[in-house]
Amino acid sequence: MSETPPNPLQYRFDGPEDAPVLILGPSLGTTWHMWDRQVPELAQQWRVFRFDLPGHGGAPAHAVGSVSDLAARLLATLDGLGVQRFGYAGCALGGAVGVELALRHPERVASLALIAASPRFGTADEFRQRGVIVRTNGLDPIARTSPDRWFTSGFAAAQPAITEWAVQMVRTTDPGCYIAACEALAAFDVRAEVSLVGVPTLVLVGSDDQVTGPAEARTLVAGIPDARLAVVPGASHLVPVEQPAAVTDLLVRHFSTAWQPAYDSATGQTAVPGIPVRAVLTTPQPVQPMAIAEIAPAPVLEPPQVMGRPDPYDAGLKVRREVLGDAHVERALSQADDFSGDFQEFITRYAWGEIWDRPGLDRRSRSCVTLTALVAGGHLEELAFHTRAALRNGLTPDEIKEVLLQAAVYCGVPAANSAFKVAQQVIREETTPQE
Repeated sequence: MSETPPNPLQYRFDGPEDAPVLILGPSLGTTWHMWDRQVPELAQQWRVFRFDLPGHGGAPAHAVGSVSDLAARLLATLDGLGVQRFGYAGCALGGAVGVELALRHPERVASLALIAASPRFGTADEFRQRGVIVRTNGLDPIARTSPDRWFTSGFAAAQPAITEWAVQMVRTTDPGCYIAACEALAAFDVRAEVSLVGVPTLVLVGSDDQVTGPAEARTLVAGIPDARLAVVPGASHLVPVEQPAAVTDLLVRHFSTAWQPAYDSATGQTAVPGIPVRAVLTTPQPVQPMAIAEIAPAPVLEPPQVMGRPDPYDAGLKVRREVLGDAHVERALSQADDFSGDFQEFITRYAWGEIWDRPGLDRRSRSCVTLTALVAGGHLEELAFHTRAALRNGLTPDEIKEVLLQAAVYCGVPAANSAFKVAQQVIREETTPQE
């Protein structure tokens, strides 16, 4: 383990010490062992670096809240090891890290392979809902259904040992780190930026991947200027495990032929030749007598404009989507008309942009206050979607129960009785795993 602060990633090296470094990034819920079948051949040409996500594979449970934070932690670990330039291959969440590195730190990335990746993974609501399931039920429901998402049915039936390995890999992950990774994927969206990826890129996907399939892969290839597509037949989401030989062959060919030249070691950049300067000889011109001009009066300067507060609408819309979910907000906005449109703008700007976005209380606390106020006012319809919001903001069903019990004392038993019925139904819907 490296001693590089802050919170270095758990990692291992394979291959010659003097070879170029090739990084393999794992998928959510997996460990570096998902690459075991690729390492023997890759390590013949490269110094293979594998890492575990926080809380995965026994790694320290220092959760990261965004893909950019995870990329920064990886770079800090590499800096401590003296690794400046590398090739990078990542699967799913590991692929998102690769895109982030290529966009924010292009001088570090020599070549890129994105496996089962997408510029945006599903919807934010899907990943935040998964976080609610884990927070309420633990990782067992996610672990039991992982083989259905990761492998084709034929492979899962023929390889029961690998299927059980996958289940145990998820089951032993730290729940808090898993939830944080879900939040990171919920916020990840580089659809407007993929055209800025400037390194040679292989986009690799399983033909039967139902999570991030060929359609998402083609979106990446269409957006990245120097990208090519490889579709592996008979494979689902965790294609390096299901079709290891095909993936290994594709990676070897890509990184052997598409390794961008290194930058100059002295400057960290590729040298760009300067523009030559040519001397221009001119015939001396006779000196003209200087004209006498009237001195103009000094211009009248306008007083500086005092900038007002920024419009909180955009920030409010972002917070509103994060708390209530994209589907709910899209439904509310799409139903707005000339009569109700001003009200939708009002609550987005002031309730969500001015109040919910204030730093004085975290979102868990604001959910507690909101639930209590809705019980007091008897606003059961709003109580339903704010119960969903409370689960997304990190409250557990037991904590919501305590809020309603507290409200029963100060808002009245009849009001709390109605609130318990509404909240119970919402919690049942939101926390029951989908088989």
